Amino acid sequence: MQSLDFTVLTHAQHSVIQKQPAWLCTIVKTVGSSPRPVGSMMSYSQQKAVGTLSGGCVEEDLIERLECGEFSTRQPKLVVYGVSADENERLGLPCGGSLHILVQTLDESDLPWLTEAVRKLEERSVIRRDVERSSGQTTLTPCGSHHPLTVDESYLRHTLGPHMRMLLVGAGQLAQVLSSLALAMDFEVLIIDSREEAIAQWQGPTLPILHGFADDLIRAQKPDQHTLIITLTHDPRIDDMALMEALQSGAWYVGALGSARTTKARLERLKTLGLSDQQLARLHAPVGLNIGSKTPWEIAVAIMAEVIQQQRRMT
Repeated sequence: MQSLDFTVLTHAQHSVIQKQPAWLCTIVKTVGSSPRPVGSMMSYSQQKAVGTLSGGCVEEDLIERLECGEFSTRQPKLVVYGVSADENERLGLPCGGSLHILVQTLDESDLPWLTEAVRKLEERSVIRRDVERSSGQTTLTPCGSHHPLTVDESYLRHTLGPHMRMLLVGAGQLAQVLSSLALAMDFEVLIIDSREEAIAQWQGPTLPILHGFADDLIRAQKPDQHTLIITLTHDPRIDDMALMEALQSGAWYVGALGSARTTKARLERLKTLGLSDQQLARLHAPVGLNIGSKTPWEIAVAIMAEVIQQQRRMT
């Protein structure tokens, strides 16, 4: 599964290859509540928009202006929506809210950086897009991690890369609420389970559910530094094999649900299966911060709290 940024830039790349007029629009600032965060992008070409800036009337108005030729020069133009109460009401923006969008006109000179950006995102690499505001010239710089978008009178600097991908082993109730929380925090989520009955009873959000042996499916996802894996089944036959693969992978975070007693027994089993002390030390178990959580939602909050805590320590 590729990120929305990948899809947006791929559409822009194909349009430029076909020598069609194309534009790349980026949210560079929001005031008040906003439907989409800073850094969200939309590409437009050949009467097709890919990506979203507001999910509504802002796109419609902006597309109309693009079609009318308002943005025909190479110099990127800053457009502000929500400058009045009447405009907010017309565009469906919250009262007092505004969107600042940088519109970049694309042509054949942009093909090298678009091609490179698409390739890097396909590789799940992190890059920074620097746009010179006086000319529209764009360069790419490799990055080790994501950084907040910045814009000044001279440059837009925008980090692009894969979203954090969460692989949850077990399609039970906790996975349903944990995936809902993770999606709300902009994680990409996949569910893995070998049990047909558990998959059939899924009542969580719509997302990919992979049916098969956990270790095989984890290996197929090629976990990297943007991947975290959490086992939730309470079944050692499933969880142990998943953890065997996860702890030997490039995943930056591996967690397992269970009590302290369960965790001790699990570590002993994994050690007999050949995992080293260094690999076992990577395991976060019992998973989640110790906040006395009992209900599925409380446990999910504890897990996400620990994930965010560890994520912040990486940056």
